[in-house]
Amino acid sequence: MKLIRKFKREILLGIFLLFSYFLLRLIYLNSLPMFTDEAIYVRWAQIALHDSSWRFISLTDGKQPMYIWVAMLFIKFIKDPLIAGRLVSVFTGLFTMVGLFFLSFKLFKSKTISFLTSIFYIAFPFAVVLDRMAIYDSMVAAFYVWALYFSITLVRKIRLDNAFILGFIIGGGVLTKTSNFFSIYLMPFILVLFDFKQKKWKYQMLKFILLAAFSAAIGYGFYQILRLSPLFEMISAKNATFVYPVSEWIKHPFTFFWGNLHGLTSWLLQYLTPSFIVLIVISLIFIKKFIREKLILLIFFLLPFLALALFGKLIYPRFIFLMTVCLLPLAAWGLKYLFDLLDKKFAKNIALAKISKIILLILVIIYPVFVSFTFAVDPVNAKIADADEGQYVNSWAAGWGVKESVAYFTKQAENQKIYIATEGTFGLMPESMEIYLINNKNITIKGYWPISTFPQTVENMASKMPTYFIFYQHEHEVIPPDYPLKLIFQVKQGKSNNYYRVYQVMSK
Repeated sequence: MKLIRKFKREILLGIFLLFSYFLLRLIYLNSLPMFTDEAIYVRWAQIALHDSSWRFISLTDGKQPMYIWVAMLFIKFIKDPLIAGRLVSVFTGLFTMVGLFFLSFKLFKSKTISFLTSIFYIAFPFAVVLDRMAIYDSMVAAFYVWALYFSITLVRKIRLDNAFILGFIIGGGVLTKTSNFFSIYLMPFILVLFDFKQKKWKYQMLKFILLAAFSAAIGYGFYQILRLSPLFEMISAKNATFVYPVSEWIKHPFTFFWGNLHGLTSWLLQYLTPSFIVLIVISLIFIKKFIREKLILLIFFLLPFLALALFGKLIYPRFIFLMTVCLLPLAAWGLKYLFDLLDKKFAKNIALAKISKIILLILVIIYPVFVSFTFAVDPVNAKIADADEGQYVNSWAAGWGVKESVAYFTKQAENQKIYIATEGTFGLMPESMEIYLINNKNITIKGYWPISTFPQTVENMASKMPTYFIFYQHEHEVIPPDYPLKLIFQVKQGKSNNYYRVYQVMSK
């Protein structure tokens, strides 16, 4: 009880932050249609849950399996598979927020900065977008933040137990996504925080290097688990889709750098919003305090950011999320600096100082909260990064019409067998239909691609049972008039001029 009374304010504020976090992440969690990657990952988790021989199913597409393994557990206990997959990101986002709280305190020794960092993460539109989706990147950021935290812990307390914990976190990260190898690559830069004034500093540095190498070895050891699958080499092949291998990069080292850098910077600025950008600039202008601590945060943001710009072949905004969260403690430091100025200005009027700080905090977060809340309740009109708006909301990849299709087909199959053909053999279709309908014995689902002529097998099925065809990609905006199809319904794909359409196949 004494402990509770002592930290009453902190506990109440923590409870409020948890409530705010879950409010922005959980309200209307199904308002965003099922994105293509979500359909793939959720379907993989379903398959892996029910067939142990497919626990490494994500390697078929060169993806590490950690997210799939966690999603399996959620799907086991939650009825709606998509909601289950999205809840994985909700909770890994919570771990990111907690990690940023402790990271900020470890660096700046200020509870105010720690709480401000948590508030900023709650309001951060980039975090809200990815914490509400059943994709890898929220989990990736969680491992990255905690790896940074324990790397700093290790350099300040050079002990074997810290090295073990760091190794396990790195291992979990590299089992999630290749980008988490940055936690290993950037580890030498942690020496920025090394205390060269201590006695026997050379011995302590050698000890740190050995324990850091031990942590990295544990991480690589975890990664070797993937060699149990004969599909291990698919990871390298998939990575080559998004990042130029060195052997290819040296042929045109800077050809795409400036274009990539412009795109990445544009997305970064759109998500940070003006208020966070100003606070980050303030924290960097006044560099006399916590120079080394700020430098570490900059390194863990800037070096991966530049590496992606340099080597990126196919890039999306979500790729920079893990490094972008490292800027939030800097923004919090900037706001704390302004708070201190207000305290000095209103030193004789404490009440006015508190009110001024509250108003300033509201002014900082009001726009990010507005964007985040709009994304939660009305994603079509949310002011998120252009590239994400195009992918997640206003395109064929967004999955508009999936819920309506599932409801329609479930009703049609109540007393008869039906056949569902889909445009596409991997991705949103047929995975989204399989997620909800595969266990219905009255429903058969099959994907077709490419569709240059209407599949004869589908026409044959139409003579045996009610048969339907789903078209949703822009390749078939106009259906050839000779296709034996009758439109059942269509759903507009966000703000685009394209439609998700369900047809019944008419038998001849």
